[in-house]
Amino acid sequence: MNVAPKDKNAWLWIPILYFTQGIPYILVVTVSVIMYKRLGIGNAEIGLYTSWLYLPWVIKPLWSPIVDLNGTKRKWFLGMQLVISLAFLGIGLFLPSNSFFVITLAFFWMAAFASATNDIASDGYYMIGLTQKKQSFFIGLRSTFYRLAMVTGQGLLVIFAGFLENQYGDNTKAWSVTMISAAVLMIALTVSNFFTAPKFEESASESKEKPAGFIEVFTTFFKKHQIGVALLFVLTYRLGESQLVKMASPFLLDDLEVGGLAYSTEAVGTIYGTVGVIMLSLGGILGGILISRDGLKKWMLPMLLALNLPNALYAILAVTQTTSIYAVVGTVVLEQFGYGFGFAAFMMYLIYVAEGASKTSHYAIATGFMALGMMLPGMLSGYIQEWLGYDGFFIWVVIAALPAFLVLRYLKYPADYGKKTAESND
Repeated sequence: MNVAPKDKNAWLWIPILYFTQGIPYILVVTVSVIMYKRLGIGNAEIGLYTSWLYLPWVIKPLWSPIVDLNGTKRKWFLGMQLVISLAFLGIGLFLPSNSFFVITLAFFWMAAFASATNDIASDGYYMIGLTQKKQSFFIGLRSTFYRLAMVTGQGLLVIFAGFLENQYGDNTKAWSVTMISAAVLMIALTVSNFFTAPKFEESASESKEKPAGFIEVFTTFFKKHQIGVALLFVLTYRLGESQLVKMASPFLLDDLEVGGLAYSTEAVGTIYGTVGVIMLSLGGILGGILISRDGLKKWMLPMLLALNLPNALYAILAVTQTTSIYAVVGTVVLEQFGYGFGFAAFMMYLIYVAEGASKTSHYAIATGFMALGMMLPGMLSGYIQEWLGYDGFFIWVVIAALPAFLVLRYLKYPADYGKKTAESND
């Protein structure tokens, strides 16, 4: 069998693969919030039920060894991307039904499980196909295109839905067409991955890293050095953002009388889909380059700050309740840049946690804890917002970022991890 060498065509397949990975995630966990809001579902129900959709990402370690031990990562992610396409098609077709909420949630669950499995395979493919120095160098590009996909979903697709709302005067029909269009996009991306992703097969040196058995995957992970502190850091890194991401769009969409800013669906999509894209790209690429140049240690604290400080701007917007387009766009600009910049460090640390035997499965476990840190706070976010109001809620979000800074003091990892000149483990 012909085996593609490591790092082959990385500039081509990484952007497409991680753009594809981001599309279903943002549609399941964020665009679903906007869609249900526009279809008349309340904030508490939105926060609860859409946060439950994180569950597949939380429990994906339970089936990650199956992906690790059977077939190739490439076959797995291509198959899952096709399933995701069918799930979005189902959502689009059943939105006009009387029981749309239950039926579309079921299809979102289908997409979520397939997307979580796609993540396992794609991330494993990334670690198999690149040397360590290239993993750190491309982490920014990878994060950028993942976030570009999220902005495409939360931006361009929402703009499209808002346009159709105005055209049809029927929100249900508008979102039905939007979700069918998302299915077509996923099919196109699946075909693109089929042609651009090289056929990396595990070499003899890599095959020895495959787990000997299902139980061993978990026992070796939880025996890692300082694993308790590491997982606490993973759970708290996005504690503030996990709540903000659920209520940011309802905040912009809600009426002034209830503390919102009364922006239209199309306006919200436009804001995230224009300047947000540019700043996100700059932040993500810069983050990857700096880690590759200086190592993870130097940039961990600045990147953690960059991820969390923009949350304070949402609090200011909520307290002042300003509807100024400049204030809102400025907040999104800084938030998108900060997220792209800060998330690069987080993803590099997760790769570090997964180092060693069974790294595909161990990375899945690490990202499962990351998803748990998003799911549980997100489930409560709607109730907290209704209790505190938008102003009190966003102030709470700022406070919720503090635990990660406390845990960071006790975190230990190689200072030059990810540095381009660091000795590779491959």
